[in-house]
Amino acid sequence: MPDEPVIVAARRTPIGTRSRALAELRPEQLAAPVIRATLADAEAATGSTLTVADVVLGNCMGPGGNLGRVSALAAGLGVGVPGVTVDRQCGSGLAAVLDAVSAIRAGDDRPRIAGGVESASTAPTRSVDGVPYDRAPFAPSGWPDPDMVRAAEDLAQADAITRERQDAYAARSHGRARAARDAGRFDAELVPLGDVRSDDSTGVTESLLARLNPLIPGGTVTAGTSTRISDGAATVSVVPHRLRAGAPGLVVLGHATVGCDPALPGIGAAPAVLAALAAAEVTIGDVAAVEIVEAFAAQSLAVLGRIGVDDDDPRVCVDGGALALGHPWGASGAVSLVRLFSRLVRSGAPAGTLGMVAASVGGGMGVAAVVEVLR
Repeated sequence: MPDEPVIVAARRTPIGTRSRALAELRPEQLAAPVIRATLADAEAATGSTLTVADVVLGNCMGPGGNLGRVSALAAGLGVGVPGVTVDRQCGSGLAAVLDAVSAIRAGDDRPRIAGGVESASTAPTRSVDGVPYDRAPFAPSGWPDPDMVRAAEDLAQADAITRERQDAYAARSHGRARAARDAGRFDAELVPLGDVRSDDSTGVTESLLARLNPLIPGGTVTAGTSTRISDGAATVSVVPHRLRAGAPGLVVLGHATVGCDPALPGIGAAPAVLAALAAAEVTIGDVAAVEIVEAFAAQSLAVLGRIGVDDDDPRVCVDGGALALGHPWGASGAVSLVRLFSRLVRSGAPAGTLGMVAASVGGGMGVAAVVEVLR
């Protein structure tokens, strides 16, 4: 496969809840150490010095200034390495990687670093006519544009997803993440930042979840079944096949970005997954590992139901997902891909093993990719 880009390295920071462990770090201070580590891993894997063609980073909240370029400079890649920033909201980190893959596949067969970064803690305050606002609109005037809690609640109601199912799903995510952390399954992918060497942990249990009040009176979505707003960064190194030199990695077999009803944005990952599977000419039954961005338990369950996967399927976020680890918006899709790399490449999965990564996106979109292990 002479033209195929290969993901040969993947790293991430610990994920910190907003205003906690990573609150003092600007986005480029989160991204730069991960870029350096990812490039070092790629060079070790391929046995060569790699000249990076571009740094492609997803980001949602700024502060702007083209964080791809700012982070490339902060990482010490040199003034000749440009950078670009992608905003596809919660799908930004994955979209950035797919942009890098597409650039190599289109003929510019030079290595790239791609992923995402978000510092919710240091994001600037935005205002219109002096009035601050939390986020920009996801849809134009006259279109549905619910806040994400409302959207998750509406999706739970539409799909009759009970409070009990949501609590059970969230408890599984937290339990799996605790087990993975204690077993050291995150260690190889993490880039410590100062004294911060592991993800924030809330110690959430199903009994605690059951005691939480709904965020919307009469509803089913609680703080425990919603992910935490977070800080963090994640990147991968994508190289052309000619430079792989036998290094194990992941190749993208098929991917898709789709739109859906902005009134129910949480469902976007489902049609994206189905489209990516079709592009790869495989079925969900062929996939050995699935990572989805768990923004809400209700949203995750709705997506899984639409793609034909059970609530407790052991292929899905086996080491916990965003409900347990947190959700640094612009980085989350890349975090999920790093997790998939660890589950498939670092764990020694055989060549040909398939994985799936997907995210739903505010405003009514979804992005997904099917990957295959190369050995």
